[in-house]
Formats: sequence, structure tokens, C-alpha cells
Amino acid sequence: MTITIENVDMNMDQDEGDVVPPKPEVLAEEKKELGNQQYKLKQYAKALVYYSEAIELWPDNSSYYGNRSACHMMQGNYASACEDALKAVTLDPKFVKGWVRVAKSNIAIGDFKGAENALVQIEKLEPTNSNLAVEKKHLENAKKFNDEAEKAYAKKDFRKVVFLLDRALEVCNACSKFKVMKAECLARLGRYQEAQELANDVLSNDKQHADAILVRGMCLYYQDNVERAFTHFQHVLKLAPDHSKAMEIYKKAKALKQKKEEGNEAFKQGKNKEAYDLYTAALGIDPNNVSTNAKLYFNRATVSSKLGRLNEAVSDCSAALELDPNYLKALMRRAKCYMDLQQYEEAVRDYEKLVKFDKSRETRKLLNDAKLELKKSLRKDYYKILGVNKNATTEDIKKAYRKRALVHHPDRHANASDVEKQEQEKKFKEVGEAYTILSDPQKRTRYDNGFDIEDYCSSNAASSVFEAFFPDGAHFFSQQGSSYPGTFTFQFQ
Repeated sequence: MTITIENVDMNMDQDEGDVVPPKPEVLAEEKKELGNQQYKLKQYAKALVYYSEAIELWPDNSSYYGNRSACHMMQGNYASACEDALKAVTLDPKFVKGWVRVAKSNIAIGDFKGAENALVQIEKLEPTNSNLAVEKKHLENAKKFNDEAEKAYAKKDFRKVVFLLDRALEVCNACSKFKVMKAECLARLGRYQEAQELANDVLSNDKQHADAILVRGMCLYYQDNVERAFTHFQHVLKLAPDHSKAMEIYKKAKALKQKKEEGNEAFKQGKNKEAYDLYTAALGIDPNNVSTNAKLYFNRATVSSKLGRLNEAVSDCSAALELDPNYLKALMRRAKCYMDLQQYEEAVRDYEKLVKFDKSRETRKLLNDAKLELKKSLRKDYYKILGVNKNATTEDIKKAYRKRALVHHPDRHANASDVEKQEQEKKFKEVGEAYTILSDPQKRTRYDNGFDIEDYCSSNAASSVFEAFFPDGAHFFSQQGSSYPGTFTFQFQ
């Protein structure tokens, strides 16, 4: 629970007794009164000055320390508040307000033992004190959230840790331990900006806080700013040479940097297999480094594509995009691999995503090309029907037609089942259609460019093409429909 103005007793502590103090004490009382006036006006910085002057004049007065402690609390400086409150109760062990401030400030900074001791003293001195039950409840909640957060951290359930520490910080709002632990978990969750802000908050009060410096280094490392990260890790190890987390992550960072650079060098030298192995080794070093691993997956995908392992390249690009959905290079590489694999629907989908980020003419052309190839892939593949490649010559196409037409001619399948006859007749017509398109330079060009071609798949068209190649068998197509007499003899080699 955050300490507010209402949580702090506004009634400043007064000394009792009719003894006239010596001159310094009289002046000290005047300073205290001036401080009280500023405190009531919520001018805490000014009040702090007067209380400090009063303490200098009368250093053994517990109420002055108590009032300055209250002032520190209102400024959110709970460490100083606790220090002054402890001084007050040392001077006057029966000073209940002082013990209340010790409890409140210790809970705020997460010192549970100190808070427990203060609450014991309050209960002894004033069991009915209104603050007792409230602060006991605060302490109980803080300890509960702390215990649960540590268990979640051990299981690497960082989201749960953040949730629990948010609850804990509502009570222990000045606890550096909780802030740094939350910041570390935020860094591991990829929420680097929040993590850095929280670490900086801790460092604003303690510039040598090793754990906070480590969190800043982690954020830099996880964002692939390795050199600056190294500086932070080295700083932590100077402050705390046995800092196990710093040693572990520093070791991983150096190993990851080395493997990645070795892989890059091998790739530059054209040693693709070696580069592939080095990138694979680098990917096993630190699964938490999302940014670097995304780049490693992309690099390995690039190598795989050069090695002809297109499916592996696609998988690695997908892995990179899972880690970094806005990794446009990985999206571009995957789209290119899909094109090479003739998986045009997937390629179109990727290029459409790219165009949303990059509306350049080149990217739009890649998308249009992919759409064209997709459209072409959904049509009949005449080259495949004839069994020739796309660079086939006119003579190649003629030879292929002769071979295919004889294979699928219905007369050859006169004794087959009705289903088989229909299937062979269909293929015979497709062979004729393929030849009609690919043997005509203009139609072939339009077909290759993705333009729609009129349907040539009919019995008459197939008959005309066959007659041109086999004049002696032309009578088999005249007014016969789908019935072919068996007097024509085919000879197959």
C-alpha cells in the first residue's frame, strides 16, 4: 500500500515538561515550529531544512528525528525515513510514533525483519494503536507476494512474477529488490523499455546497484547491442566479482558473438556448409536472446537456400518471423523460397504482407509476378501434359505430341472399362489442346505470359490435330462421336 499524506500522523511530536531549555534548545524549538508550519503546508523540502537545523542544535531530541522521518516519508525517501525513525526510538525506546514510522518505512523498502521487530514494539507499548493491524496486514501481503514470486521465478514463469511483484509493490513501493526482480523479468519477456525505466529508477537512488546495472546490460544484449552490453556486464563484475547471473550471461554473450561472427565469415568466404553448422551452434547458446536468434535463423535460411535446401530455408525464415514478426528480410527470403518451390499461394501471401510495409515499385512487381504465377499454376499445365520443359522447341513439341497422342488414343483402349475410356479420351483431348496452344507462337506467348486462352478441348479439335499427324487414321474422327472402330492398328516400340 502506497504511503500517502493520510498515512502519516500530521500531529507533530511535542516535548513535555516545564523545564526551560538552554539557549540552543530554545532556538531548536523555534526551528522545529517553523518546520511544522511548512509540513502542514506540504512544503516538505523546506520543512526538512528546519528539522535538520533543529537536530544540529539539539541532537538528542527524539521528536526532531521523528518529524524529519515523517517528512522523508512524504517525499518517498523511505530509507532516510527509516534511519531517522530508528534514531528517534534509540533516543526514546517508548516513542510509539517513531516505531510506527520504522514499521511503515521498512515495509516500503521491503525490510520484513525490521518491520516485524517494529510491530512487536508497537504491540508491547500500545496494543490498541490503530496502525498496528493495518501494517500487520500490509506485511503479511508483502511476504505472501514475495514468496509466490520467488517460486514463479524458479519455474521461469516470468509473466506471473511480474503480476505478483506489481501487487507487492503496491505495499512495498520503494523496494529495490522487487523493482529489479520485476525489471529482470520484463527484460526476459522482451519488454525492454519498461525494464530499463524500472532499472533506471533504482539507479537514480543508487548508482552502484549491481543488479539494476545488470538489467540494463541484459536489455542491450537482448536487443543485439552487444558491445554496450559487455560494458555493463564488466561493470557489474567489478562491483560484485562473484555475481553469478552476470558471469553466466556475460559468458553466453561472448560465446554467441563469437559463433555468429565465425558463421558470417564462413559465409563471406563461400563456405556455406561450415556457415550452416556455425549458425546452428550459435542458435543453441542462448534461447532467451530473441533478437540475435531471429537474425541467426535468417542467416541460416540464406545459407540453406544457397545449398538448395529450400524447405529448410522456409522453416528457418518462419522461425525468425515467429521471434520477430516485423523482420522484413526474413519475410522476403521466405517469399522467394516459396516461389522457387512453386508454392505460389504462400508466396502471394508473404508478398502481400511485404507490400504493407514496403510499397516500392520493386516489391509491388514481386507481388504481381507471384500472382501471375499463381494464376498460371491453376490452369492446365500444357508443358506437363506433353512432357516437355518450358524451353522446348517446336520440333520437341511435335515429337511429344506424336508420342502422347498414340498413348491416349481411344482406339487403343477400346476394351477398357467405361471409366478408363472416359479418362483416356479426356487425356487425348488435353494432348490435342496442349499442342494447339504450344505449337502456335502467338498463343504460346500469351499462355506463357499468363493470359487466358480459349478452350480448345473438344473432340473436333483433337481430331483435326491428329489428322494432321496421322492422315491414314483421319476417318476415325469423322462423325464418330466417342465411338472408335478397331480397324486402325498402332505399333509401339
